[in-house]
Amino acid sequence: MAKLKFSHNDEEIELPDGSPLAEICEEAGVPFACTEGVCGTCVIEIKEGEENLSPQTVEEEDFLGEGNTQERLACQCKIKGGCVKISF
Repeated sequence: MAKLKFSHNDEEIELPDGSPLAEICEEAGVPFACTEGVCGTCVIEIKEGEENLSPQTVEEEDFLGEGNTQERLACQCKIKGGCVKISF
């Protein structure tokens, strides 16, 4: 089981390895619009555990810049396992 932590309220949520972050982040208050990686509304900041997320998608590279590991689009990434701490 993977663990997603929110820095704004210290909430921790366990979810199966390989889970997308979109639904959990939306429930926590991250704003969403297109859900396709085009608008950038769902940008999250990775505080810890970026190595536990799926690789950047082409949409993320186009919007955030290739190699940007401090920011991700919540609609595009999945948690591989371990622990990830985010803020938004």
